Amino acid sequence: QVQLVESGGGLVQAGESLRLSCGVSGSAFTMNAAAWYRQAPEKQRELVAVITTGGRVHLAESVKGRFIISRDNAKNTLYLQMAGLKPEDTAVYYCSLGSFTGISFYPNSRWGQGTQVTVSS
Repeated sequence: QVQLVESGGGLVQAGESLRLSCGVSGSAFTMNAAAWYRQAPEKQRELVAVITTGGRVHLAESVKGRFIISRDNAKNTLYLQMAGLKPEDTAVYYCSLGSFTGISFYPNSRWGQGTQVTVSS
């Protein structure tokens, strides 16, 4: 059973940066696309960023120019470097493995516990 463990969240001020990490157990990481989602209070979970096995990246419009997604296959770890954080980035961030069509991401792993990111104004 693949397990995903997110970390790196915290409380920051607007304009500051954070780097999130997602550790993945097992061998599924290198065979799957990977993604970051976030869920703000009383809102639906939304896709933030995707990286394919070949390194192709897709970013939501709201984070383009500010967030960078990357992966280290040797460490089975997914990253999300977030800069220029805004209060509207406040959410619980989750990572996921799955498949990516170029438009849609289809998760095929269980959700981890997520990591809270809070951005104060």
